[in-house]
Amino acid sequence: KEEVAPTPDPDPDPDPDPSGPKEYYVAVDGKGSGSLADPFGSINAALAVTRPGDVVYVRGGVYSEAVRFTRSGTADAPIVLKAYGDETPVISGEGMTWASGPHQLVLISGVDHVTVEGFEVTGLETDDGRLEANGITVSAGATNITLRNNHVHHIRNTAPRGENIWPGAHGILIIGNTDKAVRNVTVDGNRIHDCVTGFSETLTINGFVDGFTISNNTIYHCSNIAIDAAGGYAANPDPTRNYARNGVICGNVLYGIENSRGELLDGGFGAIAIYADGSRNITIERNRIFGCDRGIGVVSETDDYPTTDCYVRNNVVYDCWRTGIYMGGYLNYTTGGSENCYIVNNTLYANNRMEGAFGEIEGEIRLTENCTDNVVMNNIVYARPERDVFIRKYTQTGSDNVIDYNHYYTAGTPKWIWDDVPYDDYEAWKAASGCDAHSVYGVDPMLVNASPEAADLHLREHSPARNTGLFLSAWFNGETDIDGDPRSAGGVVNKGADQ
Repeated sequence: KEEVAPTPDPDPDPDPDPSGPKEYYVAVDGKGSGSLADPFGSINAALAVTRPGDVVYVRGGVYSEAVRFTRSGTADAPIVLKAYGDETPVISGEGMTWASGPHQLVLISGVDHVTVEGFEVTGLETDDGRLEANGITVSAGATNITLRNNHVHHIRNTAPRGENIWPGAHGILIIGNTDKAVRNVTVDGNRIHDCVTGFSETLTINGFVDGFTISNNTIYHCSNIAIDAAGGYAANPDPTRNYARNGVICGNVLYGIENSRGELLDGGFGAIAIYADGSRNITIERNRIFGCDRGIGVVSETDDYPTTDCYVRNNVVYDCWRTGIYMGGYLNYTTGGSENCYIVNNTLYANNRMEGAFGEIEGEIRLTENCTDNVVMNNIVYARPERDVFIRKYTQTGSDNVIDYNHYYTAGTPKWIWDDVPYDDYEAWKAASGCDAHSVYGVDPMLVNASPEAADLHLREHSPARNTGLFLSAWFNGETDIDGDPRSAGGVVNKGADQ
C-alpha cells in the first residue's frame, strides 16, 4: 500500500488571492507568519496556506519532516516550493521510523501544477524488508509536476531478501496507481546518487503515467536500475492502465549503476542504467552511460506487456560490465518481448568486460526472447579486442527484425551470434542472419580517443563513419545528436551518436 497524503481541502481555493500571488518563507528557527523577517518554522505549515501562484522559499538548514502537498496550483499559477537564493534546504529522514509499507520524504499525491526546486532530500533508510523508503513520490493522478535541480541521495533499503520479502526503495517514484493518469511530469537537472534500492529502482515511472520527461539528470553509484519506465507490475489494478507511456528519457549522465558494489542487490552485474520494461512509446536519446553493469534495456519481464514502440537513438554506452543495449524477454522466463522498437545512431564501445549470467558474452547489442519488427541501424559497434561480440541473438523466437547500415570494428577477432550460432566471418554472418547488407566491418571508425579509461567517442574529421548512415527523417534519426547539435546536414547523417 502507498502512504496516503493528507486529505486535500475539498475547496482548495482554486482562484488566486485578489491581492495577487504571495511569497512565503520558511526557516529552521522560524516561529512566525511566513514573512522573510518572521518565517514559518516548517515547510508543511507554509504549504497549508498556499494558493495558486504562491511561492514558498525555504532557507538553508535541516528539516526533519515528511513534506506533503495538499493544494494545487493552476496552469498559469503553479505552486512553487523552492530553495531560497543559493542556500540549501535539506529534507532529512535521519532517525525517522514508520510502521509499514512505503514512506516518502516528499509526497505529491492527487494535486496539480506543483514545482519542487533546489532541495537536498536524503537520509531515509531502513533495514526492514517489509518497508519501502522513498525520497520523492508523485502519485494518484497528480499532473503538471516539475522536480528540478534537487539533490537526492542515501535513500536506502539494506534488508536481505527473505521469503515473500522484496526490499525496496526509490530516490524518486512516479506511480500511476489510480484511474486518473499521472500526466506531464518533468524531472530535470537533478543529482541522484548512493541509493540502495533493493528490488526497486532509483528513478521509477510505473503504472498509469502518461507523458513524462526525465532529462539532464546525473545518477551514479546506485544499485539495480537507475531509470525505469515500467509496466505489468502491481502499480495499477486495471491492466489496461498498468504501464508507463509517452515518455522521453534524454540528456542524462549515468555511471556506477552496479549490483557488484557490495551491500547491494545479490546476483551481481545485473544492474541497468536505463530500462524500458513493459512500457510503450518511450524515447531514450542523447544519454551518456558508462561504467554500469548494463547500459540500456528495451525489455519485457512480464507476459502480457511487451515493450512496444520505443526509440533508442543518439546515445553513447561504453565500458560496461555486460551488454551495451539489449531487447527481448528474459530467457526461459516470460513470453514478453520487444516489438517495433528502434536502436538507431548509437555508439557502443568496449562493453562486455565480463561474462553474462550463463557464462557467455552477452554482446554489444543483445537480442533475447521474442524480438519482433525491430530496427537496429546506423550504430557504431566497437568491440573490445580481447573478448567481445558485436550482436548476439540467443534464440529462434521473434521475426522480421531489420539490422543494417551499422559500422563494426574490433582490433581482435570479430564475432556475431545468430540464433545461438557463432560467426567470425562477416560474409557468413550476413548470409546466416539476412542482415547488414549495407553495413561496414573492419574499418576503424576513428574515434577521438578509443580508450575506455578516457574515452572520447566523437568522430575525427575524416572518420569513415561520417556521412554514411541512412537518413530517413527526424522521427527516425532524431532531431539532434549526443551534443544537441542538428542530427542531419542536408539529409546526410553520420553513423553513431556524433554528427
